Amino acid sequence: MNEGLEKAFSEFFEICKTNIPEKDHHKIQDAFALACKVFGERLKESGESFVSHSIEVAKIVVQEIGLGVDSVVAAMLHNVYYLDQYAKEIENLFGKQVTSILDGMAKINALGTDTVELQSENYRKLMLAMAGDVRVILVKIADRLRVMRNLDSQNEAVRTKVSVETSHLYAPLAHRLGLYYINSELLDLCLKYQNPEAYNTVAFRLKETDRERANFVAEFVKPIENKLNTKGFLFEMKARTKSVNSIWRKMQTQKVDFDEVYDLFAIRIILNSELPNEKSDCWQVYSVVTEEYQSNPKRMRDWITIPKSNGYESLHATVLGPQGKWVEIQIRTKRMDEIAEKGLAAHWKYKGGSGTSEMEKWLANVREILENPELNMVDFIDDFKMNVYADEIFVFTPKGDLRKLAAGSTLLDFAYEIHSGVGDRCIGGKVNGRNVTLRHTLKNGDQISVDTANHQRPKMDWLDFVVTTKAKNRIKASLNEEVKREAENGKEILLRKMKNWKIDYNDDSIRTLLKHYKLKLAQEMYYNVSIGKIDTLEIKEVLVGKKEDSAKQLIAEILPKEKVQELEFSGGDDYLVIDNNIKNVIYKLSPCCNPIFGDEIFGFVTITEGIKIHRSSCPNAPQMTERYPYRIIKAKWQDTKKKSSFQATIRISGTDEMGIVGQISHVISKDVSVQMRSINIDSNNGEFDGTLRVFVNGLDHLDFLMNKLRSIHGVLSVSRAD
Repeated sequence: MNEGLEKAFSEFFEICKTNIPEKDHHKIQDAFALACKVFGERLKESGESFVSHSIEVAKIVVQEIGLGVDSVVAAMLHNVYYLDQYAKEIENLFGKQVTSILDGMAKINALGTDTVELQSENYRKLMLAMAGDVRVILVKIADRLRVMRNLDSQNEAVRTKVSVETSHLYAPLAHRLGLYYINSELLDLCLKYQNPEAYNTVAFRLKETDRERANFVAEFVKPIENKLNTKGFLFEMKARTKSVNSIWRKMQTQKVDFDEVYDLFAIRIILNSELPNEKSDCWQVYSVVTEEYQSNPKRMRDWITIPKSNGYESLHATVLGPQGKWVEIQIRTKRMDEIAEKGLAAHWKYKGGSGTSEMEKWLANVREILENPELNMVDFIDDFKMNVYADEIFVFTPKGDLRKLAAGSTLLDFAYEIHSGVGDRCIGGKVNGRNVTLRHTLKNGDQISVDTANHQRPKMDWLDFVVTTKAKNRIKASLNEEVKREAENGKEILLRKMKNWKIDYNDDSIRTLLKHYKLKLAQEMYYNVSIGKIDTLEIKEVLVGKKEDSAKQLIAEILPKEKVQELEFSGGDDYLVIDNNIKNVIYKLSPCCNPIFGDEIFGFVTITEGIKIHRSSCPNAPQMTERYPYRIIKAKWQDTKKKSSFQATIRISGTDEMGIVGQISHVISKDVSVQMRSINIDSNNGEFDGTLRVFVNGLDHLDFLMNKLRSIHGVLSVSRAD
């Protein structure tokens, strides 16, 4: 046997020893022996030997995808199985699982994809074979990766055909199954053969800037490593550069040069954590990273709380590193990293992975669709491609034009995709003929029409549900114009107030206010003043300290001058005097405590409802005093002989004796000055509880009535309920 083949198998077998149970090692050796018996040193068209190719495919299956012994054996024997005379021998030696995988691969190999567009039935059979057992897909992806790695040895026609087929079928399948790095490598190799100039440009620049990146990473990770070591974390950190294809695509979509692609690489922190502690450990590390470097909350991605459908779990943060460069940090555990590296296959190692069931549902759904005899193949191919790329959807305009949007896009995103003016004025629309709201989430294949109105304007809450960058940027731009107008108005209000208070408007006073309200920009503060979110009375207190202003001074800060002149004060303007006839519409008795003439009271100056009068014992008084002390004013009743009418609530309870309700009503009706509004009595087990709502002249009158009620035989308790 060829010495090179023996060495290659020996190295491969060492990898298998750490990934495959010892009891199955003989199967791998037997598969290698059978491959050597059948092919010996025969070469493929590419110049690579059949056996060497099989070893390399099997190595990808076990090392890069992480599959078990049946898949490894299938990878080793796929070329043998294509020779019909060995099918039975393989089944006898290795079992039906191996032959099932090989049968699926053989069908795919026999059909080919030369005329996928024209021979839709072949495409259907191809997908049926693949959807039958997910391992068929995974081993075939490994086989394709090996072919792509060795594509240099083929002629240009073969390179073009294989790379186009790979970019349209195998790369998206690898992506959907969570094999991100295999997907990236496949797409890089596709770019290499489809657009060599682009590939070489990016690859050269990456190599040229390699040392610069390495120095930057070393500077960046040092303080984080120190902190994590101090806290006792077991971890490793490594930097991963973006794929060539990914960089090139970003250069094209953003129309920038290589030097302007800021996220050329990501730094990964991989924790050695126990399963129960994984989430908390990741969040602790996130806290350490963001304490050291300023984070960009808009680029925060939490796939730990809710993993992706293919099982991907990781915590992504973008932080401002040395030299003012933004850097993506990926925080995950060893288990999460293996799932990210090996996708679906890693879930078979870590039982109960959340992505497995979702993937199985997807594969079952593909099979169900394919087995439908009425299937429209054009629709199916479109649907398959859309669902494989789960990060984007395709929808249609009323005229049938195709539009691509991010997954999760809403009707409003679609409106902005059509035109920014359409988005600004969108009020709703129709999806597949049914009326929907702006928030309606779109699905692949939806046909959409948009309704607009000239009076419609972008709203702040629109940012909560749109997902496309185009929509967000336009909404923010429109809102910024509105904010600017409000901020100018707020600044005028503040300048006028500060002039009245005889406080200098300068940088020191603005800094004091920004610090108090925890704001970064003066414009934010002016805007909040204009919309009433920041109270000018509170601003005064912040700038001059707590000062005991008279009632008249406090009210003058809020109410118009003509309204203040209608109010009555006494004691040197210290108290607002409340007329017991309550004819003054500027103040009202608060319904939360129903103050009556004679109660100790205070006034609360509201923004829209004038002055509310509360009892000093009002249950809401402590909260108002703590949160809005600058709105509290002293108040007292006007001493007058005039009678007035105030609502009061009385709670009464006692023994449920015959005629007790009649006696209560009699006592109230005897007092000609008391008007009954309502009476509600409940009795249970010989006792009663009741609530009386009455109108009285004042506190003395109420006390007199309550004493009368207490004198009724059977009444045990009488109290004021407000």
